[in-house]
Amino acid sequence: MQQAQTVLPRWRGFNLLEMFTARSDGNFQEDDFRWMAEWGFNFARIPMCYLLWIENGDVYRIHEPMLEQVDRVVMLGQRYGVHICLNFHRAPGYSVNPERTEPFNLWKDAEALDAFCFHWTLFARRYRGIPSTQLSFNLVNEPAHVSHADHERVIRAAVQAIRQVDPDRLIIADGLDYGRTPCPELADLGIAQSCRAYDPMGVSHYKAPWVGGEHWPEPTWPGDFYDGHWDRTRLEQCYTPWAELARSGIGVHCGEGGAFNHTPHAVFLRWLREVLEILTGYGIGYALWNFRGPFGVLDSERRNVAYADWYGHRLDRQLLSLLQEF
Repeated sequence: MQQAQTVLPRWRGFNLLEMFTARSDGNFQEDDFRWMAEWGFNFARIPMCYLLWIENGDVYRIHEPMLEQVDRVVMLGQRYGVHICLNFHRAPGYSVNPERTEPFNLWKDAEALDAFCFHWTLFARRYRGIPSTQLSFNLVNEPAHVSHADHERVIRAAVQAIRQVDPDRLIIADGLDYGRTPCPELADLGIAQSCRAYDPMGVSHYKAPWVGGEHWPEPTWPGDFYDGHWDRTRLEQCYTPWAELARSGIGVHCGEGGAFNHTPHAVFLRWLREVLEILTGYGIGYALWNFRGPFGVLDSERRNVAYADWYGHRLDRQLLSLLQEF
């Protein structure tokens, strides 16, 4: 396997979820950054819900105290040498999270696109001057059920809006089909793209209620799933288009990956090792979903794990050691 991705650093890290939903409080923990840096990681993706920093549902009325929480996470990244990637997990007009129905459609409605560009312009202005080695913008999480043409129109508009304010900001676009499909039509923009490490879903989302995983059989690796047989060869096929994109000069990073805590630990680790071997072979970095919680290295509540105590948290040392290998 030949290294393909050479544009970006091979960032390695985690998603931090303190601004993930409309119910989040934005209370990022400094210890998370301290421990990530201590363990050798250098990347934190911050999935955010735009509802947190608007008032009374008015997309143009800004709630400053929550933006100050974003300022803090950017500062913590700088303090500990952890690159911060700000992501709109819920953007005006689109989210994969079903907690609410958006009043407009980012891919179809001018009103939603105007709001989307307004909010990214707000962030571009706020963080202008912070180098892209420390901060990047990941425009919208996991676009799905949208055509390449509609997606391209939205991404181009947002990139233009950001660059009018901050021409040098590093911008990342997730692939289509929930991050599975690269977008070579965006190549001329000079932005990076982000893939995922969730296939097969029968491993990564076993018993996950938000995708119906509670009805799936207990996985093995390799194994047979609702979408057929999966093994190392099929896994490699998933990343071949991303390697081809990277060889064309586009930066590629894997912005999310991992497995829900009901997946048997041994199965999870066997599968994840092969994923990481493939990504690393192409020079592609990764961010586990999440740091603390059911996908994470701390407090995952996964069964059959010999947890170690870590300042009052339960540490999955096997998972941590595996991540540190890559």
